[in-house]
Amino acid sequence: MNTPTKLGAFALGLVAVFGAAAGVGNAVGPIGPVQEPHDTGAGTDTGAGDGHGGAHGTTSVPAGGTPTADAAEELPGGLVVARDGYALDLDAAQLAAGPATPLSFRVLGPDGQPVTAYDTSHDEDLHLIAVRRDTAGFQHVHPELAADGTWSTPLELTPGSWRVFADFDPAGDDPALTLGADVDVAGQYAPGPLPEPATVAEVDGYTVTLDGRLEPGQESELTLSVSRDGQPVTDLQPYLAAYGHLVALRAGDLAYLHVHPAGEPGDGTTEPGPDVTFYATAPSAGDYRLFLDFQHGDVVRTAEFTARAGTVADGGSTEPPTGTTTTDGAGHTDDGHTHG
Repeated sequence: MNTPTKLGAFALGLVAVFGAAAGVGNAVGPIGPVQEPHDTGAGTDTGAGDGHGGAHGTTSVPAGGTPTADAAEELPGGLVVARDGYALDLDAAQLAAGPATPLSFRVLGPDGQPVTAYDTSHDEDLHLIAVRRDTAGFQHVHPELAADGTWSTPLELTPGSWRVFADFDPAGDDPALTLGADVDVAGQYAPGPLPEPATVAEVDGYTVTLDGRLEPGQESELTLSVSRDGQPVTDLQPYLAAYGHLVALRAGDLAYLHVHPAGEPGDGTTEPGPDVTFYATAPSAGDYRLFLDFQHGDVVRTAEFTARAGTVADGGSTEPPTGTTTTDGAGHTDDGHTHG
């Protein structure tokens, strides 16, 4: 798609949907064969995605009309492909399954040109999150930036509908943004169920416990404690300017929540474990997936939780059961980074 066409598409507005994603999560069957990128014009990328968006330049308008700037401003991160004049421009919206499938994209600025200058956040210029829409296969990686503004990275992809998030801060006075776009991966796909809420996760011989719970519409304190063989880990290693990084995604539409850690290594007060504390704001009641990255023994591992904010549908308790969810870290790339 040429630059004038892209600019015209961006001017149409920002996209936000919350209902369609649940339907995607219930689909079972084959994803279509990988196709060559094709020009689709404005398209109909809904942000929650039916997994069939156009390839290059996926900015679009919702079926119900263009949201106002105020409405877009109220959205959680990652639900739109364009915001505040910036757009996430994928080279292809259909990819092959594989352990190292290349993904390339650009961030287009208000002038329609690829952004080549960024302010560093947590030691990196851009953080890329990839997760299948059933929340499996979480990866957090740092693509390489070419001189022309193209970012590229390999991803470990399985068949299904995926969401990729670009978390970045353009150089200058513009605020940091999280933009999201959908990617289809060809092959037979049967989405897995959302793991039940739990306060304990096991990963590679480490036990991580979650203390605190999300409250809809307000900032919540969450403390994650790391232990190994029954002993607290008190020598977590600094990783990307923190002792831990947390991504929180709302189940269904995968809204990307704002999360920030308490303190930082070397500030004179923050201890290197076993506790790592974060503050997160859940925009609504519902289930959320939490992905904690921490580094110990020079290896980065990811612990995964499901947490519930607010009341459940039948009016029952929101207190999560004490259980164990297990992840072998297969969906995590060791150079990954997690933050909000």
